[in-house]
Amino acid sequence: MILLDHVTKIYPGDKKPALDDVSLHIEPNEFVFLIGKSGAGKSTLMKMITKEEDPDSGKIIIGGIDLEYIRRRHIPHYRRRLGVVFQDFKLLPRRTVYENVAFALEIAGMSTREIKHTVPKVLELVGLTDQANKFPSQLSGGQQQRVSIARSVARQPKILIADEPTGNLDKLTSAEIISLLQKINDFGTTVLVTTHEEAIVNNLDKRVITLKNGRVVADQKTHGIYKLDGDPEVLIDSSPKAPGFALKNNQVISSTPKQKAKPSKSVSKKTRTSKKKVI
Repeated sequence: MILLDHVTKIYPGDKKPALDDVSLHIEPNEFVFLIGKSGAGKSTLMKMITKEEDPDSGKIIIGGIDLEYIRRRHIPHYRRRLGVVFQDFKLLPRRTVYENVAFALEIAGMSTREIKHTVPKVLELVGLTDQANKFPSQLSGGQQQRVSIARSVARQPKILIADEPTGNLDKLTSAEIISLLQKINDFGTTVLVTTHEEAIVNNLDKRVITLKNGRVVADQKTHGIYKLDGDPEVLIDSSPKAPGFALKNNQVISSTPKQKAKPSKSVSKKTRTSKKKVI
């Protein structure tokens, strides 16, 4: 579903890369947290997926589409295949909740009849049926984020990207938003979330990818916890080319714990003799 293969990005004027040889593979219907300190490369990675930025090297394939071959005029059409939720909501202030969601469908070319059929269902999904005629300024922060999510999933995207969706919300509201994203994931949508919320990450037991200085320093496939610093000597290679292996001091090693060798049952005569002499 989402594949980055040895992706590197260096912005003009920067000495260090924003992304440094990043490889990762996210399967369909996965729920993944992307964490890291400010400047770790999270935003750049998101921009790669939405094709706001292009890599200097490496390959990016999203939903079977090789982004290298998308022409500029086709980028808006490609982005409509994705759902994107922002930290600051990005709602249209002079349009109601209903109209904000409907507008996203109008841009996608959906007919008026389809819009009238779709919008109520989406508002019901996010729990805003009774807020349909209100303007963003009349809503709480959590409600505004729900509108943003409704607008993003109205086109039924296969991939939903949420960039710090709980950054401006209190703990209780944050938990409600994450619960809603889980619900959307249960319907079959692949969800990728960037966050600094340690409690949320630790409570969900989902896959957690950690970025540091533009590199993937940890990729906890299951039962992930909020860990900003991976083992500096070990970099898990999550590309499909080398499953089950890791890089240590630039050498390929197995990431599967080695089992201790069982002692041999057969003992030579020489060994038995030497043991007797010691006794």
